[in-house]
This record gives sequence, C-alpha cells and structure tokens, in this order.
Amino acid sequence: MLSTIAIGSDHAGFHLKVKIIEVLNNQGINTIDKGCYSEDSVDYPDIAHGVAEELHTKKASRGIVICGSGNGINMSANKHALIRSALCWEPEIASLAVRHNNANVLALPARFISESKALECLYAFISSEFEGGRHERRVGKINPC
Repeated sequence: MLSTIAIGSDHAGFHLKVKIIEVLNNQGINTIDKGCYSEDSVDYPDIAHGVAEELHTKKASRGIVICGSGNGINMSANKHALIRSALCWEPEIASLAVRHNNANVLALPARFISESKALECLYAFISSEFEGGRHERRVGKINPC
C-alpha cells in the first residue's frame, strides 16, 4: 500500500485537490500538499515541480497534479527525469498508465472531469501496480539518458 502521495494543483483544481486529500487521508495515506492553497491564480509549473521534487527526494512514492485541462501541469511534471505523469480522465486509463507505463504521477483535468470520475481515477491509480515484464523494456526507453 502507498504510504505518502505528494499532491498539488493550480487554482482551477484547488477544490478537487482538497477533496482528494480528504479521501486519501481517510484511507490512511499521508499526503504532502504542494499547493496551491486557495483559488487565487498561481502558475501550474511551480506546483508540478514541487510535486516532482517530493518524488525525487523519496518523501513520496507517487504524486497527483491537477490543473484546468490537466495538460500544462502534466507537461511540467514530465520535464523531470524519472517522472512518468499520465493525464487521465477514465479509471481504465489511470490503471493502465500504472500497470503498463509505470506512471508515478496522476494528472487530472479539473474543468473536464466530475468529482466522482476523478475519484474513480484516483482509486484506479492508487490500487494498480506496475506489471513489469514486456513493459519494463518500453518504460526504460522513456528516459534513455
């Protein structure tokens, strides 16, 4: 079971982030909140970099990033070596991202997903494990340097 997840959002994802933290904490999963802390406008790359840093320092084993479309914060997270952030809007995509692509960050599009669908994606993400095997070679080619 996951022990700690780093999470962050921009202003568009603030309310969804708060809900996800509540759900994770109720399941006994610790969270590291990297912002934002209100609906005041912030720059999503700063949030994504903060979440990625928690994974690099091994303070968290996985991360969650949320912005309006999910794209900007996902792209920002993926600029970090060894971060494999997957933009998900369906639980099957979240599960496959972990099982086949060893995703360690879940990106959610707050303006294009319902809270209930986001939580389904969350559950799929946290309950899935990397299958390895034939997928290991492919994942190894994501960051060849």
